[in-house]
Amino acid sequence: MAYWLFKSEEGCFSFANLEAEPDQSTGWDGVRNFQARNMLRDQIKVGDGVLFYHSGGNPPAIAGIAEVVEEGHPDPTAFDAKHEHYDPKSKSDEPTWYQVRIRAVKPIDPPLGLPDLRQVKELEGMELLRKGSRLSVQPVTAAEWKKVLSLGKIKTLR
Repeated sequence: MAYWLFKSEEGCFSFANLEAEPDQSTGWDGVRNFQARNMLRDQIKVGDGVLFYHSGGNPPAIAGIAEVVEEGHPDPTAFDAKHEHYDPKSKSDEPTWYQVRIRAVKPIDPPLGLPDLRQVKELEGMELLRKGSRLSVQPVTAAEWKKVLSLGKIKTLR
């Protein structure tokens, strides 16, 4: 099992939106960065844990825990000319962009704000906290995962 942090603008798609979806799950579509795409396509597996991060909040914050329920597969929004994530260069027989499907597990209430996360010694090496880090999909170590769950007062995920 591996752990990840997925970023989303709270006003675009929030953890509450994920919880409101049928089966509390959605395809994580619209990722248009090759490094993040490679993680979605090649590394992220069913059962992996996801920290759901609101990047546009005030402050930005980890708002919930999710799990991967479907491995990387072509992102259908890349083939839909009416969709904002359409990419005419991506072909169904040779897809450029991938997504995984995630399901909400548990909200973190209150969310763990970025300024507070920066004060936690055990998280100082976390990719999210690295200066200039902008990837929308990031790996999280097992130690970082445990610390975030502890900070969020989450003892069990089910």
